[in-house]
Amino acid sequence: MRTATEQEIASGKTTDVYFQRTAEILTGLGIHKVVSAEVKAASLPESISWGVACGVHDVLRLLEGRKVDVEAVQEGTIFGPDQPILQITGDYLEFCTLETALLGYLCLQSGVATKAARCRKAAGNRFLASFGARRMHPALAPVIDRAAYIGGCDGVSVVLSAELLGIKPSGTMPHALVIVLGDVAEAIRQFDSIIDRDVPRIALVDTFSDEKAEAVRAAEAIGKKLAGVRLDTPGSRRGDMAKILEEVRWELNLRGYEHVKIMVSGGLDEDEILHLNPFADGYGVGTAISNARTIDFALDIIEVEGRPIAKRGKKSGRKQVLRCEKCFSSIVVPYNYPKVLLQCECGEKRSELLKPVITSGTLTASFKSDKEVRQFVLEQLNCVEI
Repeated sequence: MRTATEQEIASGKTTDVYFQRTAEILTGLGIHKVVSAEVKAASLPESISWGVACGVHDVLRLLEGRKVDVEAVQEGTIFGPDQPILQITGDYLEFCTLETALLGYLCLQSGVATKAARCRKAAGNRFLASFGARRMHPALAPVIDRAAYIGGCDGVSVVLSAELLGIKPSGTMPHALVIVLGDVAEAIRQFDSIIDRDVPRIALVDTFSDEKAEAVRAAEAIGKKLAGVRLDTPGSRRGDMAKILEEVRWELNLRGYEHVKIMVSGGLDEDEILHLNPFADGYGVGTAISNARTIDFALDIIEVEGRPIAKRGKKSGRKQVLRCEKCFSSIVVPYNYPKVLLQCECGEKRSELLKPVITSGTLTASFKSDKEVRQFVLEQLNCVEI
């Protein structure tokens, strides 16, 4: 399988070749200059105003043992455009060939976590699962599902991903089961008779006929044991999907199945979720999350031997990001900022987001669990708009 090992990544083999050549030139010249470099995104995809930093733990593992000092935001921190999420100080040769991998860790995972968080925000308290396994390289499934979970998904469909996260995998039944058994009622009856009792009985109700008709047949097949129905690929319907959900809800309620939840999957994103919220109880989101636009982070040198310097279009010098926990506003300030800036206009005190996490190559920060990081993201989502 053509995937890089952790050892190959840490050794710099996954670098862009020009970093390798840069290291070769500096080594040949005997140049060892201490630089400071920052990681930030000048803008965010699709004109969104905030993102979720994900992959920070991977970056710290990558840099651990290198003779560098690192300051970083906490994994799961919501950030805005032009706000540094990480700063590295040390001999440039210590991390020159790691830039490609470092950005790869952050760009992909932050993009997935950000899209999941936007879907989470749109869905409110409704159930949200990551269903995008078939859209990704299988070796990356646990990585992408972790980012989706941290961003706010309640569940993931991949068995290994769920196992690593310490949760149960989420899923219902595929069209294949209904087709092989020939009927939605037979499919849910056999599901009910064979699958463990702790798995919710959710029938897929759009295989052969009208969704409301199949929903009623599934409910009548196993009665009150039916926990929900799922409607898939709403983009394939010519009508208004919200109207179809409304019809399903009406027919189920009319027959005494008010408890049956309506789940929707296929072609969803935050905008479609907002449209379907009046009638949907939960969502399975695939491609929009698993193949989310990456966050285009860049790593730029901003000091050399303590002297502020940067390429054009970049602000030189080390920085700090201050955030008010009350109004959630953030400002980027010089590293040695006047302490009066700690006072927010709203009257509350701002706190520093960039904190020391590696000192002279030694990891000094402890990692929160995936569940704790996810909770941190959910708390911050209360402070931002979609």
